[in-house]
Amino acid sequence: MKKNTMNSILSLIANIDTPEAEEIRAELTAELDKGKAKADANRAIYAELHDQVIAALKVIGKPATAQEIADETGAARGKIVYGLRNYWADEIKIDSTGKANTYALA
Repeated sequence: MKKNTMNSILSLIANIDTPEAEEIRAELTAELDKGKAKADANRAIYAELHDQVIAALKVIGKPATAQEIADETGAARGKIVYGLRNYWADEIKIDSTGKANTYALA
């Protein structure tokens, strides 16, 4: 079930005062909290990875592929690509003209 759907159901049953409604509210709230905890953990991972990637790009000193950054940091290449494109795009220049994308500090 999508998060928006769960939030909508919670809103609809907010004023219903029955044991069933209370049980559903508790289950939906627990599921939403679980998703929030996972998202918070991912944000913390990417915040830590950010510093490693920036440091690696400084050490490499030239545009580098995601694999070169992964080799330097020891992090997974997929996580690095996701972070470069979705979290740190304003700090990174992406060159997609070659066979493999290269990344450099902006």
